[in-house]
Amino acid sequence: MSVSEPSAPITLGQDAAREVIDPHSNSGRDPLDFTGKRALIIGGSSGIGNGMAQAFQKRGAHVTVWGTRSSAADYAGEKGSDLSGLDFVQVDATDIAQIEATPLPDALDVVVCSQGAVEYRRAEFERDGWDRVVATNVTSVMDCARHTRSALANAGGVLIVVSSTAAFHATIGNPAYGASKAAAVALVKNLAAAWAGEGIRVNGIAPGFVATKMTKVTTDHPDRLAGALAKIPLGRMGSPSEMAGAALFLASPLSSYILGQTLVVDGGLTLD
Repeated sequence: MSVSEPSAPITLGQDAAREVIDPHSNSGRDPLDFTGKRALIIGGSSGIGNGMAQAFQKRGAHVTVWGTRSSAADYAGEKGSDLSGLDFVQVDATDIAQIEATPLPDALDVVVCSQGAVEYRRAEFERDGWDRVVATNVTSVMDCARHTRSALANAGGVLIVVSSTAAFHATIGNPAYGASKAAAVALVKNLAAAWAGEGIRVNGIAPGFVATKMTKVTTDHPDRLAGALAKIPLGRMGSPSEMAGAALFLASPLSSYILGQTLVVDGGLTLD
């Protein structure tokens, strides 16, 4: 029994024929060296976003953060906010007019959308609370992505969307938060498919239980904290610096063939 040869040679399409990237081929340069790169961290004034901003800055990037207060000085002395070495611009990411009025460099190598909101005491069940959370966690992410698209395309850059493990499990008392984070995961996939042809890689990070001001409702109560930690196989909370490690990876050549994925960084919380 013989196997026939194909009647014509197989020709790769234009996209498939693109150069394969070897992250280790750049003359020995550390793939996590961001010297000369420009990064914009939206929501980078505190918490997870601030940890990411500092991580990129320490790896050589020129980093700009957007925050809602009038100046960097307004964050001085606040736990989880270290703006040293960073450029600060006041932008309310839920205000499309402010976003569109904010100038950008011609090229951006990394954009991280780390803005986020949650409301407690069942406020998210009411329309006003629902709208506020969704406006921050989904609508503003799309608005910021749209605004930075051209600069990212010019650099062949990376867009990273920070969502939450709440996208993958129920969050009792926070329907807007859970739904909006699930939407952010879906948005990553859609933007990745839409913009890959422009040289933009889009991926996401879903943090688990991380010590920030947004989790103080749990961390400030020993019984609640013990209950939360009992659900995590590693038995501890994560830190903003650990989320930053995931961001550095996704922004680097080490992840050059990863597209449209949301990396879960949760100490095993979602394994069950």
